[in-house]
Amino acid sequence: MKYRALGRTDLTVSELGFGCASWWGMRAFDESEAHRLVHQALDGGVTLFDTGASYSRGEAEPRLGRALKGRDTSGLQIATKAGTRFEGGRIRRDFSPGAVRTSVEASLGRLSLERIDLLQLHGPGLEDLTPDLLGELAALRGRGLIRSWGINSFDAPVLEAALGLADLDVVMLDFNVLRPGRIELIGRAAAAGKGVLAGMPLAMGHMAGQVTRIRGVRDLWYAARALRHHQADVALGRRYGFLGRLEGLSAHQAALAFVLGTRGVSAAVMGTTRPGHLAQNLVAPGLHLPEAVRAQILSAGLA
Repeated sequence: MKYRALGRTDLTVSELGFGCASWWGMRAFDESEAHRLVHQALDGGVTLFDTGASYSRGEAEPRLGRALKGRDTSGLQIATKAGTRFEGGRIRRDFSPGAVRTSVEASLGRLSLERIDLLQLHGPGLEDLTPDLLGELAALRGRGLIRSWGINSFDAPVLEAALGLADLDVVMLDFNVLRPGRIELIGRAAAAGKGVLAGMPLAMGHMAGQVTRIRGVRDLWYAARALRHHQADVALGRRYGFLGRLEGLSAHQAALAFVLGTRGVSAAVMGTTRPGHLAQNLVAPGLHLPEAVRAQILSAGLA
């Protein structure tokens, strides 16, 4: 594993982060299997673990807390999110200062932490970034409850606004082979001293129709989500069949190498529920992506 600075923060993160969300956090996914994946990531040198209060119907944070119980967390960077919560069978948004403060305090308990290394506002709108909220984030930092904070958003205007927030440390955005148009914004974020986390670095399995390969219940769940929310990406992913025909690199390894080879990216945060998939991706940091393949990826994404 290799490590990089997270922007201007004093944090150093593993190039590959483990995302604790989606099926990984669901009760339908065996708890012991979920724990083994976390331990496999730890043993592979992963230090960055990313989750959220509303992830996996509210089950992801406490599951990660249980998975880390008894492990030395002093060298880890635990990131979570505020502004959304799972309640009454749905995700509810609340970016009021009081709600964010309550969310942080609850997350600390669920994760069994004294301080959150990185708190991210989970999908805020421009109207949510009020002076009162920014003041509350500063207060949480001052109280020692959070070490740094940022925004997790896929919305271009919000990301642009984030670059202008002096106290903001990190942006987490959707960046993968389907999103080469993000490269310019990533460069400007890095130039502004912001750490950049690439969410969805494997394009949620939409490359070359991978999400449609059904091997079990979990695959049906991911396929249903793709067909409901990401039909355009599934269609776009058909352009990337060449990634499955590379010599010496799997499609996933090539996708991660593309993301990590982009100047300004601090880490790629990926999730999985299969040990073999995780083992394959753990060796991606440091793999060389031929320039011809990178050019082909850019051409497919910008066509």
